[in-house]
Amino acid sequence: MFNDAQGSPTWRAPTWRNDAGTVILATMIDPERITALNRLPVRSGAAFVLYWMQAAQRADCNHALWFAAAEADRLALPLVVVFVLADYPSATAPHYRWMLSGLQKTAAVLRDAGIGFRLRRGEPLKTVLEVAESAALVVVDRTPARWSVTAKAALAVQSGVAVVEVDGESVIPEAVASPKQEWSARTLRLKIEGAVASYASRPLPPVPSPRHPATRIQIPGDGLPGRTGPDEAALFAAYDAAPGPAYPGDRSPEQAFPCSPGEAAGRTRLEAFVQDRLDRYDGDRNDPLKDGSSGLSPYLHFGQVSPLVVISAARAQGGPGYPAFAEQLVVRRELCRNYVRYRPLDYDAWEGLPAWSRTALDSAVSDRRAYLYTRLQFEAATTHDPYWNAAQEQLVRSGTIHNYMRMYWGKMILAWSATPREAFATALYLNDRYALDGRDPNGWAGVAWCFGLHDRPWPARPVYSTVRSMVAAGLRRKFDADAYACAWAPGQNPS
Repeated sequence: MFNDAQGSPTWRAPTWRNDAGTVILATMIDPERITALNRLPVRSGAAFVLYWMQAAQRADCNHALWFAAAEADRLALPLVVVFVLADYPSATAPHYRWMLSGLQKTAAVLRDAGIGFRLRRGEPLKTVLEVAESAALVVVDRTPARWSVTAKAALAVQSGVAVVEVDGESVIPEAVASPKQEWSARTLRLKIEGAVASYASRPLPPVPSPRHPATRIQIPGDGLPGRTGPDEAALFAAYDAAPGPAYPGDRSPEQAFPCSPGEAAGRTRLEAFVQDRLDRYDGDRNDPLKDGSSGLSPYLHFGQVSPLVVISAARAQGGPGYPAFAEQLVVRRELCRNYVRYRPLDYDAWEGLPAWSRTALDSAVSDRRAYLYTRLQFEAATTHDPYWNAAQEQLVRSGTIHNYMRMYWGKMILAWSATPREAFATALYLNDRYALDGRDPNGWAGVAWCFGLHDRPWPARPVYSTVRSMVAAGLRRKFDADAYACAWAPGQNPS
């Protein structure tokens, strides 16, 4: 809980206690990041400590991994990491290929440190329950996504062993940043701005080296000796073949992401951004023709880079661009996590939008649209607007849209769809399907922002009613929109 009665941040955090009631504080981890998901004891006579890796796909500065390693050492057991490869709605083969390439590099780092790693394919809860039968306790990392929260809650009930969640994916742990859904960046900023410098300056946990290596350990589901290697290699290569369209109009085979995956690549990109572009971030970030953004969102989405590493590096560098960057990385990103945390049932649905914006948009449903397009037409980037088409082409072919153009992209889907509900479904689908950092709190809240989330009523206009609108003329006032449209026209391949 946060208490600002005295004008300064204070934090009362949950603590993890073992079966003897002793408080365990894993070195270098803020206790408020640690939550016991059940009241079960550590299992005696177990073979290992298990970390179910999901949101934090990295070895360095991984708080859940560090906590699991500390517990493994305390219990004189080896540490095993399991990652479950499952079908995720809307994710494409290129997304999986990019993720698995990075994960394979992380697996190598873990094994070099004496930590066991298993890549499995199957239903995540069933798979982890099987492995957990021989575990002293299970450690999980934190994401507020609905399926993950549901699966971990079920794991805590069904496993018969202690399950501990560690939140290392927020700069300010989401459980203590705010006890409720925040309605704007302003309200969250007021609650956390005093704590950002403190969290950003704390020591970062390195890759752990448990005292009891897991190099020879067998775990449930390993199968016959000698088969683990080939089976795992096949899983890592499961999406290497060129995919065909999943349905008429599917453009996922066109996707080719320009950024290299993995922890090392993410750190390299961070270092280049901090050294070369952070100073001019505030001035350049809204111009898609300038290389002004950090380009870190895919690495944050897949947990290949810790947000604490990012904010620590940016804060150490400082300069005129740091405040604007910290606003985006901490306040805006964690506002999205706050939204998903406190709207678990409908953060990706029309009903998750504010009541005022749903009412406003429904009141304008009969307003005449200047253009009407179907989802397939949007997906194919065949609208009348070269700027919108360029944004869609950028999304499909590179896996991202420049942040400013993403707002225009979403607003125009609202303007050119038969109903606002249809527009919401289209925007959410396209973002989840094609964005490398889609299927994520930033993506869900970013789409919802186009429909009024975290915003206020504006003067009424046709179709939008009192929801904020955008027009093509606004793009041309801010940057050379025609050059952007030309760069991402069909057949062009911007470098």
